[in-house]
Amino acid sequence: MKKGFTLIELLAVIVILAIIAGVIVNTTLGDEGVVTEAEKTLREQERKMLIETIAKEIQTTKLKKEMSGEKSFTVQEDIVPILQQYGDYNHSTLQLITTEDQYEIFLYEVMQIPLLEYVVIEYENEEFQHLGSVVTNNGYSDWATTEIDASIKSMWYRFSRREDDYCIECSKDGETFSQMRVCHMWNGGGEIQFGIYACSPEDSSFKATFTNMEVTECKWLAHDGQQPDGDQ
Repeated sequence: MKKGFTLIELLAVIVILAIIAGVIVNTTLGDEGVVTEAEKTLREQERKMLIETIAKEIQTTKLKKEMSGEKSFTVQEDIVPILQQYGDYNHSTLQLITTEDQYEIFLYEVMQIPLLEYVVIEYENEEFQHLGSVVTNNGYSDWATTEIDASIKSMWYRFSRREDDYCIECSKDGETFSQMRVCHMWNGGGEIQFGIYACSPEDSSFKATFTNMEVTECKWLAHDGQQPDGDQ
């Protein structure tokens, strides 16, 4: 004759199952649980994307002002109004609390995003124009320009990258390229966006045509010169 479980044995099994269930729930949903960690990761990714969005808006605003001839661009007059579009900005802590998701974003995080580098032919008069390049790092723009004849109506550009270092070149015929600038972009080692544009900052207009755009293997060859000196 088979013996059944005693009441004490049943209670012991129930207690053990409850403990196991509690461990599983805590592992999955607790402060350090799988679901919680996944939510933290998702929020951090969304926060990072928002920082990049705000940084791009700031840099686009700065570029428009520069192209229109305005040289003044300050945190209080230009950057803070953009931040305030996304939530409450605390001037004392330099911190933004977003309205929708309550993300905490500091001013320095926005200013650390580079993402702004461009080349330009800028019309001056019937005799000459400026060929130049601009790099913005941490909110500061570095311009490099040279005068070219006003008769030049087209220009080839080549934009190359080696990790977080960049090279800009130009050519009048698309065959022989001359170096315009080599620069380092802070935090520019990850995924980037690039493109082309034309603008008329004053009350005027013109026609611009872009052709022969292609993405190739890097043509900015590695430097094979003198190797660093060893310890003496």
